[in-house]
Amino acid sequence: MMKKSISASKASLVLFLCQMISALDVPLDLSQPPTITQQSPKDYIVDPRENIVIQCEAKGKPPPSFSWTRNGTHFDIDKDAQVTMKPNSGTLVINIMNGGKAEAYEGVYQCTARNERGAAISNNIVIRPSRSPLWTKEKLEPNQVREGDSLVLHCRPPVGLPPPIIFWMDNAFQRLPQSERVSQGLNGDLYFSNVQPEDTREDYICYARFNHTQTIQQKQPISVKVFSMDSLNDTIAANLSDTDIYGAKPVTERQPILLTPTGSTSTKVELRGNVLLLECIAAGLPTPVIRWIKEGGELPANRTFFENFKKTLKIIDVSEADSGNYKCIARNILGSAHHVISVTVKAAPYWITAPRNLVLSPGEDGTLICRANGNPKPNISWLANGVPIAIAPEDPSRKVDGDTIIFSHVQERSSAVYQCNASNEYGYLLANAFVNVLAEPPRILTPANKLYQVIADSPALLDCAYFGSPKPEIEWFKGVKGSILRGDEYVFHDNGTLEIPVAQKDSTGTYTCVARNELGKIQNEVRLEVKDPTMIIKQPEYKVIQRYGQVSFECIIKHDFTLLPTVIWLKDNDELPDDERFLVGKDNLTIMNVTDKDDGTYTCIVNTTLDSVSASAVLTVVARPNPPFDLELTGQLERSVELSWIPGDENNSPITNFVIEYEDGLHEPGVWHYQTEVPGTQTTVQLKLSPYVNYSFRVIAVNEIGRSQPSEPSEQYLTKSANPDENPSNVQGIGSEPDNLVITWESLKGFQSNGPGLQYKVSWRQKDVDDEWTSVIVANVSKYIVSGTPTFVPYEIKVQALNDLGYAPEPSEVIGHSGEDLPMVAPGNVQVHVINSTLAKVHWDPVPLKTVRGHLQGYKVYYWKVQSLSRRSRRHVEKKILTFRGNKTFGMLPGLEPFSSYKLNVRVVNGKGEGPASPDKVFKTPEGVPSSPSFLKITNPTLDSLTLEWGSPTHPNGVLTSYILKFQPINNTHELGPLVEIRIPANESSLILKNLNYSTRYKFYFNAQTSVGSGSQITEEAVTIMDEGKMAMASRQVDIATQGWFIGLMCAVALLILILLIVCFIRRNKGGKYPVKEKEDAHADPEIQPMKEDDGTFGEYSDAEDHKPLKKGSRTPSDRTVKKEDSDDSLVDYGEGVNGQFNEDGSFIGQYSGKKEKEPAEGNESSEAPSPVNAMNSFV
Repeated sequence: MMKKSISASKASLVLFLCQMISALDVPLDLSQPPTITQQSPKDYIVDPRENIVIQCEAKGKPPPSFSWTRNGTHFDIDKDAQVTMKPNSGTLVINIMNGGKAEAYEGVYQCTARNERGAAISNNIVIRPSRSPLWTKEKLEPNQVREGDSLVLHCRPPVGLPPPIIFWMDNAFQRLPQSERVSQGLNGDLYFSNVQPEDTREDYICYARFNHTQTIQQKQPISVKVFSMDSLNDTIAANLSDTDIYGAKPVTERQPILLTPTGSTSTKVELRGNVLLLECIAAGLPTPVIRWIKEGGELPANRTFFENFKKTLKIIDVSEADSGNYKCIARNILGSAHHVISVTVKAAPYWITAPRNLVLSPGEDGTLICRANGNPKPNISWLANGVPIAIAPEDPSRKVDGDTIIFSHVQERSSAVYQCNASNEYGYLLANAFVNVLAEPPRILTPANKLYQVIADSPALLDCAYFGSPKPEIEWFKGVKGSILRGDEYVFHDNGTLEIPVAQKDSTGTYTCVARNELGKIQNEVRLEVKDPTMIIKQPEYKVIQRYGQVSFECIIKHDFTLLPTVIWLKDNDELPDDERFLVGKDNLTIMNVTDKDDGTYTCIVNTTLDSVSASAVLTVVARPNPPFDLELTGQLERSVELSWIPGDENNSPITNFVIEYEDGLHEPGVWHYQTEVPGTQTTVQLKLSPYVNYSFRVIAVNEIGRSQPSEPSEQYLTKSANPDENPSNVQGIGSEPDNLVITWESLKGFQSNGPGLQYKVSWRQKDVDDEWTSVIVANVSKYIVSGTPTFVPYEIKVQALNDLGYAPEPSEVIGHSGEDLPMVAPGNVQVHVINSTLAKVHWDPVPLKTVRGHLQGYKVYYWKVQSLSRRSRRHVEKKILTFRGNKTFGMLPGLEPFSSYKLNVRVVNGKGEGPASPDKVFKTPEGVPSSPSFLKITNPTLDSLTLEWGSPTHPNGVLTSYILKFQPINNTHELGPLVEIRIPANESSLILKNLNYSTRYKFYFNAQTSVGSGSQITEEAVTIMDEGKMAMASRQVDIATQGWFIGLMCAVALLILILLIVCFIRRNKGGKYPVKEKEDAHADPEIQPMKEDDGTFGEYSDAEDHKPLKKGSRTPSDRTVKKEDSDDSLVDYGEGVNGQFNEDGSFIGQYSGKKEKEPAEGNESSEAPSPVNAMNSFV
């Protein structure tokens, strides 16, 4: 459970709303009419024991003076010593505590705040002192009520101001329990739908609590006595007449009648916005249940609540749409009663558009609008400076048009305060709105360079509170020289506030607000910083721990690095206990040696200056329950007993259920059996018993942790013997031989015997034959064999239990069959339809059911391959069997081999076995495509040829017509060359491919064909060998390159070349030229320069490994062809398709040599390690 709140954003939003209200507030250093800022409520109930304070605060420039009226006339406070007015305020203080009486100051008060620019007035404030009168003395007679009758105890509290809160208690100041049967009505009376003997008591006391005076008044106790005819003694019964309603009739059930409201209909008027309370309380036995409906509509969702056991319907915030007829229905098993309440929702006046202060510059136009609604529709009237506008001084710039005052070309003398009054019979609204005529250049009231900090993805509200007359226009810019802000990502409010609905990190920066009107311009800068939100990335999790264990809650957080978080742990929303067992770490809370009192909710709260996040988890300390105790058997009957017990401690994990076990000391002493289980709230159970069992019981409590230890056993209880209640189950009749019937059943358990001498009566007779039952009584066994029966005929069978006391009830009959024999005939008319080379369908005619001589289980199809038609060779016959269940007459034979001869037969199957086979049926499968050749070997590689050998397909599946060979070269980048296809006669097993390129890898695809088509192919790769002369040169180069003197010489040459290159660069910088080619030729050593005479490139080192087949991921050798006229000493050309070599500064030596290669080489890097020669060449 995680909660998150961004307090700074909420505070900003509240500030924004306040600014929206006061956007036109005039700074207090400028002239302005009065504005009432605080006043007492319209209906002001005061405590008569305390001073009366009637508030009236106002602001204005010059500061306003205050005066009061009382009951419509001037109230001269100077003439009343008990009344004072606070300095610089209009608030009145009436001194009651020094001799004044609150009742003397009841009345209607109104405050007026006035200065040279106008006058504002307060609401009419009605002052009334609260009252808490005593109960009038009355003689209360005891209530004698017959059991089952209804009863109403009247409270009738004294009329107080405000009305008191009513509740019923007893002499011990304990609230009287209430239920569907007994409940308190809205008027405070206590209603009994029907009385019960437990309602008898002498201390039904009604209390009235008056909150204003903090007093509680108590009514005299009311006595109630509930009696019935059975409880009256003879003397009392003699004093009652036959017509006495209390005792003449026994307690009987009664259909519902309504105690309140009375009659069938009533009306209710409620005001808009209030809470509507409707009540129905009914009498009846059994206690009626109340249901509410709205005729012709639905009860409003989310605003409807049921209270007082559904006797009260509560609808909050009612509106005119809630008017209508509401029906309450009281129902019990004997009938129902109903009452319809017609609800009318009226409305005191409420604002649609309240007038707002108007600030205008000389010559401007404006309007004051006052619109209100209500039911009935309110009357709108205007006042100017507290005087009805009809008799107020005239103003040529003002025109009244109903609920609107229109101002045209105002002047400074037009300043005034106007009051709008909207009233109907249910109340009134009064609003002050001034017209202030000023000429002022713009002001920005927000402090300069104010810093705003918000959390990312939350709203940012940048304030630009302003004032000016005429009203300034506001523009926002980001940065000092930024462009004006526009677009959907910003919201510009009328009070100047800039809202960024979803602030992001890139929203950080300086924002400039510019206010301008015709009298001037002003600007202000504010700064915004957007912070990363604080997050709990690892929350505490719900823990269940057994007592004395250790538990840890994690709370790992992530936050903005500029914000300093504080982490607080709470237990049940309070501080952690002051206990050394609680260890608070950097990101966890650990509790050692957990005890039961550590149960609760633990909350991790992370606070920063901008946001707050929290996460909670519950810790439950649990254990297995203690065993129940005090087992008691009561109400012992022949077939039942009541067992009760007292639960042990549940150890903080509610007991979910109790398991009751029993021991049969007569048949299985020491063995406990499951009897039943009951919910964990139940501590008694009625147990069903069997006769002839010596019972003992024990109880086990179960909760989520586990099972308790068993309770101590109860006392033993031996039940009497009786006839068996039930017969054996699972009776069957199945023959084991063709001439017998084996009858089996499941024997009764020991306690099911119900008495000694358990036996079974076995009866049988042939079905559909007019035979008598044959019966035999056998001992306590579970099988009986009837011999000499016909083969496979149905029998009616029943098995009845009996003991020394008699028979069990008549058993039900079951149908069995005598033994089966093998079927007599084979299926006929077997037909085979070959679908394709691997699938065939077989049909047969069913055998007559009489010849089956048993339960028909299905048919078996035996089929086997006789020979392959392509090889004409027989092999070991392996028969296959397919079983088709039921009375099917066809089946599919899958998985056949193509171009083969098959045989099959069909047999019928029953429970005894298989019948005779049908005559063998021969069928043949057509040809199919062959399998892949059994192998493909490539041998004897030469410069331009390869030898291919292959084996015929393991499964030719027909007559081979030919082989198809396809091959294509693979270059050093694994690209495939053109594909060549060769068709080879079927009787060939090898082929020599000639005219191939030397040192080239080829990929081969090989498959066989029948007349049906081509089979799957086999692939292989091979490489032709290199030129022998070049291979010899590579061998000699390897021999030289491994000599030490050669390696040293190469190092010296490399050093010399390096020096020459340095000299060359120096001369080049001076503008001269250096013949690199000539110098290199002059210092060349023929033994260490395996250069080509035509292009000067180094050869590639190679060995016999080049001729190995390619492996996955290996590099392919070059497929370039070497011409005979090339130097015999060179290796296969090596290079990347460029001329010459690179020197040590990266420049290309070939640009000086003046020679180019004759052909472009498509070489590739060698897959082998380079020779020392190549390594040195690479270095140079």
